[in-house]
Amino acid sequence: MFFKNQFANVVEWEEFREDMIFWKWSNREIKKGSKLIIRPGQDAIFVNNGKIEGIFEDDGEYNIESQIIPFLSTLKGFKFGFNSGMRVEVLFVNTKEFTVKWGTQNPILIPTPQLPGGMPIRANGTFNFRVNDYVTLIDKIAGVKDSYLVEDVKLRITSVLDQLLMKWISREGKDMFNLQANASDIAQGIREDLDMQVLDNGMTITGFNVMSFNYPPEIQAMITKTASHEMIGNLQKYQQVSMTDGIASGKVQGGGAASDMAGMMMGMNIANEMMKNINKAPETPAAAQPTSSPSGGGTKPNFCPNCGTKTEGANFCPNCGQKLG
Repeated sequence: MFFKNQFANVVEWEEFREDMIFWKWSNREIKKGSKLIIRPGQDAIFVNNGKIEGIFEDDGEYNIESQIIPFLSTLKGFKFGFNSGMRVEVLFVNTKEFTVKWGTQNPILIPTPQLPGGMPIRANGTFNFRVNDYVTLIDKIAGVKDSYLVEDVKLRITSVLDQLLMKWISREGKDMFNLQANASDIAQGIREDLDMQVLDNGMTITGFNVMSFNYPPEIQAMITKTASHEMIGNLQKYQQVSMTDGIASGKVQGGGAASDMAGMMMGMNIANEMMKNINKAPETPAAAQPTSSPSGGGTKPNFCPNCGTKTEGANFCPNCGQKLG
């Protein structure tokens, strides 16, 4: 006697979750007239005795007898008989790319000459992965598990992440106080190493990002202080830019103390610029003045200073007799 629950009319992903990587439909007979339903973002893999019989990627509803069995590798000749069914496992795989947030649980002590005990650093970011090898996935995971979650992959990744962060931060003498500038290189190296970690599970790491590196408060305060000291080296420009931004944003306005101080600083800057311009201006030569001949000699004038008559180099004016030399 056969009961209704001894066979299935519909083969589908019954326990779908967004964070589930695969789910296995198993331990049930597929009877004549059964349907296969594949939803968007899913692949259905028919497996018999651990061997892949067929992979179906297009979403839709299919008649297993007429549309699926003819494409199975070793079961294509299977015929449904009286009360007979086909026992195969159907593995449904989520084909999307998963994005996972990560963060260091404890500070990582990065060796550095400045701190004998190492620089304690935390970091956080995201990584992306997807399934890319069904044969390996079935051989290593699906063969012994009925489902697999994103959390399972995250646990494996985070178990080695601290070591990889230490490796790539320390590599090639990265600046311990400016790690964000090297975040892209560090992330690329970690992605390649993590890809090797999940490769034997039939998955690939498609991306790895470091969003931020976090220092202990006292180290961060030192970094901020160092940056402020560097800013003092160009204090005049900093004041000018700050004042311009304040006026443009409306933060410096009104008749209060802030406005008075702003006006005073701007006046001082303008005065300084004017003095610079005056100091840089070329000196104007004095206008030529007639040279008075000192008594007893000197250059003779071309015109008589008494009557204005042209002298033509004479010692006395031909008109009034004025001595010219």
